[in-house]
Amino acid sequence: MRLIDPVETVLVVVGASLSAELKDEPLAYHLRQVIDTRGGGHHYRRALVVQDAWYMQREDYHRSPTIAVGGPGANAVSQYFAGILPLVWSREERSYLQVAFEGPFRRATIWGMNAEATREALDAFIDQGLLDRFLDQAWRFDQSLVM
Repeated sequence: MRLIDPVETVLVVVGASLSAELKDEPLAYHLRQVIDTRGGGHHYRRALVVQDAWYMQREDYHRSPTIAVGGPGANAVSQYFAGILPLVWSREERSYLQVAFEGPFRRATIWGMNAEATREALDAFIDQGLLDRFLDQAWRFDQSLVM
């Protein structure tokens, strides 16, 4: 049985450095838990935490809904997303949310100038309904697949 559905499984990407492992990975696992509870019992509507190096090497998963956690200096995927995703929320030039709700791919990056600021951004993503909006878009039934 496969573990990932490229349409429904959300990839939560963290950096591979020791600093990212200590500071961003716990946030990523918290986000995974929140996403898993919103899956409504659907087998593939869940999240999987992966490292940026794994993600970057596997282009076949770049179409999956993807949320990068951690700043551009600690996460290669955040660095890439920071240059292409629109800013949807920020606080005091230290916490940032960049999200693509439209277009063919669902992508987001959650980051801050330090671990505390990244946590603030994650809390805003969840508490202000942006995660729910992201998941609604990612998990929307595609009528074009019906024959």
